[in-house]
Amino acid sequence: MDFKEYIRVIPDFPQPGIRFKDITTLLKDGKAYKAAIDELSAFAKDLDAEVVAGPEARGFVVGAPLATSLEIGFIPVRKEGKLPYETIKADYSLEYGKDSLAMHADAIKKGQRVLIADDLLATGGTITTTIKLVEQLGGVVVGAAFFIELSYLDGRKHLGNIPVKSLVQY
Repeated sequence: MDFKEYIRVIPDFPQPGIRFKDITTLLKDGKAYKAAIDELSAFAKDLDAEVVAGPEARGFVVGAPLATSLEIGFIPVRKEGKLPYETIKADYSLEYGKDSLAMHADAIKKGQRVLIADDLLATGGTITTTIKLVEQLGGVVVGAAFFIELSYLDGRKHLGNIPVKSLVQY
């Protein structure tokens, strides 16, 4: 399936010069959404992941159904202050400042094999921050799965030897 056919490109959003890749058009098509999850699931089966971690918010719409397909658990990675239990956090830089991601302190067991799933790999900031959180708890990142990769932003270089699957590259 050519998933690019299901991704709407919106020019000049959120600012002039940006061509935003909108996955809501893929999500609303049940067959395309299922096919996307099935393809990422086929990639993930060989990795023997024990849980999927997904950063908010679009990582939830990729990671949760992927975890369900693999019959393993899902770990939400949220903005700081959004999780109700004891958390760990990691900071990362944004274009105009800093932000933090957090995970429950008991989300991952030492040595647990973790697949990270998100909608988009761009500069690598969100994924590398999620990797830091997983590793801080003693987890082992065994792969990363994305609907879209903006290859011209070279985010993959920050992932080292972690196997990566992206359905669409721009």
